[in-house]
Amino acid sequence: MYDQASTFSHVRAARPEEAALLSALAFRSKQYWDYSDEFMENCRQELTYSPEELAQGFAYVAEQKNEIAGFYVLTSIDDEQIELEALFIEPKYIHQGFGRLLMRHAMQQAFDAGYKSMIIQSDPYAENFYYSAGAVKIGERQSDSIAGRFLPLLRIDLVDPALLNLSGFESRTEKKKYGSSGV
Repeated sequence: MYDQASTFSHVRAARPEEAALLSALAFRSKQYWDYSDEFMENCRQELTYSPEELAQGFAYVAEQKNEIAGFYVLTSIDDEQIELEALFIEPKYIHQGFGRLLMRHAMQQAFDAGYKSMIIQSDPYAENFYYSAGAVKIGERQSDSIAGRFLPLLRIDLVDPALLNLSGFESRTEKKKYGSSGV
């Protein structure tokens, strides 16, 4: 499939006033993977982002023709680790390279800020996407939204992404179940 993200988009800082818009996008992105209505309602709070979260400095959106195609949020854990709290793509832009674009941007931002590793609580459907970006599984973490649900916990050791050969980090051309952060 054509990789629109590399040709027609740009990444910019998210704006606090976009919190409701990005929360709705996160919900639609999660819903894309055919979760039940009950499951989605249980996740709603965790998929809601506040203006304060977006203002903290590590929240970015990818735009396609003045429309938000996706976004990510990073949160500092300590001086060496940062967590990918969110990476969501608008459903009509899934499999067009926006996940890869945002992931590369997140890795570069984290590296440039001096972090050594990125922690990711992955949705099971997103796990292979993160492996293709260099993540390794380090364990599991209990979901904050769904009692008894455990999610893959991944880590990416950050080196300068500009020096990495991410040739295996390709956009997908068929609907496989990956593409959102974990809930």
